[in-house]
Amino acid sequence: MNKYFPKNFLWGGAVAANQLEGAYNVGGKGLSTSDVSPRGIAFPPVYPVDKNLHYPSHMGIDFYHKYKEDIALFKEMGFKCFRTSIAWTRIFPQGDEATPNEEGLKFYDNLFDELIKNNIIPLVTLSHYEMPMGLVEKYGGWRNRKVVGFFENYARTVFNRYKDKVRYWMTFNEINFINHVPFTGGGIVIREGENAAAVKMQGAHHQFVASALAVKLAKEIIKDVKIGCMINYTPSYAYTSAPEDVLASINMERDVLMYADVQVRGYYPSYAKAFLAQHYIDIKMEDGDEEILKNTVDFIGFSYYSSRCASADESVGKNKDLIGGGVKNPLLKESQWGWTIDAVGLRIALNNLYDRYQKPLFIVENGLGARDVLEDGKVHDDYRIDYLKSHLQQVAKAINEDGVDLMGYTSWGCIDLVSASTAQMSKRYGYIYVDLDDEGKGSMKRIPKDSFYWYQKVIKTNGDSVFDD
Repeated sequence: MNKYFPKNFLWGGAVAANQLEGAYNVGGKGLSTSDVSPRGIAFPPVYPVDKNLHYPSHMGIDFYHKYKEDIALFKEMGFKCFRTSIAWTRIFPQGDEATPNEEGLKFYDNLFDELIKNNIIPLVTLSHYEMPMGLVEKYGGWRNRKVVGFFENYARTVFNRYKDKVRYWMTFNEINFINHVPFTGGGIVIREGENAAAVKMQGAHHQFVASALAVKLAKEIIKDVKIGCMINYTPSYAYTSAPEDVLASINMERDVLMYADVQVRGYYPSYAKAFLAQHYIDIKMEDGDEEILKNTVDFIGFSYYSSRCASADESVGKNKDLIGGGVKNPLLKESQWGWTIDAVGLRIALNNLYDRYQKPLFIVENGLGARDVLEDGKVHDDYRIDYLKSHLQQVAKAINEDGVDLMGYTSWGCIDLVSASTAQMSKRYGYIYVDLDDEGKGSMKRIPKDSFYWYQKVIKTNGDSVFDD
């Protein structure tokens, strides 16, 4: 009998190609949006590439050349699953080519083969905070309908290539972030005088259509495929018991959940249509779009790091550290980067999503960014262990006491990588320390932290050890 977590629960870790692969101009790879973002997703891109600036993604942690070494460490931890992404520009360097780049395809053949050889299941995201700069320059990114066709061609190419190696897929990483960081989420630069909300919603619609087409293709090409959507979910609490604050929290939740609603239910919810009408936004749909959207996902992948509060009172201080806003919760502690630490919030997130959709869930990102210190060749990260342990205890309660159907848990940045939000190496999430600083200096040596051995035991006991004293 499985005490807390289901049999065959997919334990593992998560990364993104643009944050760890490096080799940004190797093997025929083209320039991506992440390659021109030297300061993180909250800052505007610097393009053309300025040789006087440090672009952390250009080197990453050189996973492109060191993946075998890193996968050996994942195997040592006992990973059942490894979430990564394909760099679109390794396959189609400019995005609109008719023929894919064979060298890029071969790299992922080798990567997936290495995972499978080590009994680790690949979970692959098609687009994780990157897209070809060629599509941004020529077409304006996801604001342009033509990009849907280019993405469909990309998805068809990789599904056909890896159909015998990858069964688990997701379409867009944190798709709701196109609303907050449109360049990172959609290669969109808002022009002077534009209705920004309308441009972002049009881009989101194009991504919804592209995601649904990818779902359709995957089910046609790959036997027994499981393909999901992926959102960033930060549950919103009412700041006070005032009805106005409760309503504010409902609206803040909808800002996120609309992006899952369309992909899981297959249509725009009534509240989204009301919002569009109130803000004079007319989404341009082509004939057949509503039918395409009915190709819905098999599961909901989501990231969870923190919760937030919502207030109707404009004088209440906002949490500027959280993309998407919200109000600081005075009852909870925060990380070194100002993100609320709320383990119970993960249980709430699981309940909210499962109650709403009644489809399997997958926690594909969760973790603590912290400034780890290497001392005498070791990293004692008890604070990370405490964070993960408390969150996994709540996950177990959601499964056993609340009846949530959860496929797996891949904690974020299982090996230290470049932070997407700040472009820092010093904001570390991993079980494995990588000797690099924020300027890209260091030996790149991989060093297991205390959390490495803790997580190893968690996986070995199928989660039972998270309730050990």
